[in-house]
Amino acid sequence: MMKTLVTTRADCRLCGGRRVARVMSLGATPLANEFVSAEACAAPQERVPLDVYLCEECGHVQLLDVVDPEVLFRNYVYVSSTSPVFVEHFQRYAEAVLALMHAPVGAQVVEIGSNDGTLLRFFREAGWRVLGIDPARSIAAAAARRGIPTLPEFFTPDLAHRLRAEGWAPSVILANNVFAHADDLQAITEGVAHLLRPDGLFVFEVSYLLDVVEKTLFDTIYHEHLSYHTVKPLVAFFARHGLELVDAVRVSSHGGSLRGMAQRRGGRFAVQAGVADLMAQEAALGLDAPEAYRKFFEHIQERKRQLTTLLRQRRQAGRRIAGFGAPAKATTLMFHFGLGPETIEYIMDDSPLKQGLFSPGHHIPIVPSAALYDPVRRPDDVVLLAWNFAESIMQKHQRFLDGGGHFIVPLPDVVVR
Repeated sequence: MMKTLVTTRADCRLCGGRRVARVMSLGATPLANEFVSAEACAAPQERVPLDVYLCEECGHVQLLDVVDPEVLFRNYVYVSSTSPVFVEHFQRYAEAVLALMHAPVGAQVVEIGSNDGTLLRFFREAGWRVLGIDPARSIAAAAARRGIPTLPEFFTPDLAHRLRAEGWAPSVILANNVFAHADDLQAITEGVAHLLRPDGLFVFEVSYLLDVVEKTLFDTIYHEHLSYHTVKPLVAFFARHGLELVDAVRVSSHGGSLRGMAQRRGGRFAVQAGVADLMAQEAALGLDAPEAYRKFFEHIQERKRQLTTLLRQRRQAGRRIAGFGAPAKATTLMFHFGLGPETIEYIMDDSPLKQGLFSPGHHIPIVPSAALYDPVRRPDDVVLLAWNFAESIMQKHQRFLDGGGHFIVPLPDVVVR
């Protein structure tokens, strides 16, 4: 029985235009983070269409099938602090923002979608007053216990007005890997514009469509990610809200992300060359036209052929195959490539929140990474489903390689190590 509320919008969430065309379909998948208990494995999980649309008016790429955010985010299981690579990324990120702002001790920073407070911790250590906002109740509570005040709420204009009345006027508002998750970006941006100090900066990171297409990172497409941002549509979007995009920088997180910085129109920062440079690169790749996505899908199918052929051959040779990492992107990759329990016996993950559960749809068990060295369960080959952390995983588990095991990196290229 259908239990998840899914709505389908008919217009672009950035410009409101109604000329939106489907340019790619990845079929239907379960919700990417809907891990289940052993008791729930007997019940099939619903699948939601994963269709990608292009706005022919502003060029924004997006999903139009919108899953109820209460379902997606209230019981979230991803936490930033479980990845040393991501902790280091956030530390460098905070240092860059702190150096740019030159704000006094006691300056305020608010993070939308603050998760477990990993990023805000570095601002707190620098003497800033911090506030997290995250709808995942258990994660928000855990962050608060660790000294990061966190509201277990969605960020809305009403909340922005309430915080302003309580004395909040942040020099920096952050939104990392969440500005692509919300259906109502208009409301979020309205709230940001109201809450931000006149000389403040809104800094956000999102998966960058240019990297997604260039590197065939199709598995970053799943129902939590409603928007696949490029710079050109964002420039016009912020302008309609009295803001201006003053910088756009490519960063390496999640295989390729965009860090954007916006301020009130006419603020203290000059528009940087990166904004025009990235718009030129997007135009050169033709990301505002359907042809780019036809070619993109062809590349996806080629990666599917390469990986499934390799895994079939290794299974036929009697090799035992497991997965490593249970990120949301693994659901898209495994369903579109047809990788189920007949191929991958179990998936290892270092997050205690996922261990003991079963993967969305395929119901493959999630176990600790100690299984790599278990004489009974030890695999011969391990598919790195968390491929964006491939190097750090392989370095950490060099002993598995030294013992004759192999890691298989599925994207951007299929590589056996």
